[in-house]
Amino acid sequence: MKRRKLLRSGKNTSAIGLGCMNFCGFYGPSDEKQAHNTLAAARDAGIATVLLGDALEGEARELGTVMAGIAKAIRTHGTPSKAPAILISGGETTVTIGTASPGKGGRNTEFLLGLALALSTCPDIHAIAADTDGIDGNEDATGAIIGPDCLAKARDRGLDPKDYLLSHDSYTFFHKLDSLLHTGPTLTNVNDFRAVLVI
Repeated sequence: MKRRKLLRSGKNTSAIGLGCMNFCGFYGPSDEKQAHNTLAAARDAGIATVLLGDALEGEARELGTVMAGIAKAIRTHGTPSKAPAILISGGETTVTIGTASPGKGGRNTEFLLGLALALSTCPDIHAIAADTDGIDGNEDATGAIIGPDCLAKARDRGLDPKDYLLSHDSYTFFHKLDSLLHTGPTLTNVNDFRAVLVI
């Protein structure tokens, strides 16, 4: 895994998730250049970039529904960009538990489960969501990855994604699909990172 030295603290950490948003306030001026280089690389590959902001908040599952709607609009209508495009967002969402005993998971896996349900059978859309500190919620995963076959794989394994979302058990859901990301602690907590790729 690629590592980098943080400018202000001097700590060595994972480079995953860095460079896609303007994190220069945390890391120093070279990361602003890295952010622009990352976005330029996507554009050079013919992928339009739609930066939604780095301070998005609210319920994780609801943000999943919102970003699914934007991805569908790209796929169906070519707005706010034509495919291929990548939606990038940051910010820390919340998961409201309520009175029921919750399962396992954090806001990034809950976001992805909400996104997957909202996308349903929409083809050619992939996504990643991760916490830059390497720990999503209280579990050992950083986040997860989904593809257009996510719900079909769940059905094949006898999993009901709606039940997992209602019980806030997104970690278990993605664990059973072998879709969790594990980076280990990164020793920094900048932001959550979400990217939705529409091909």
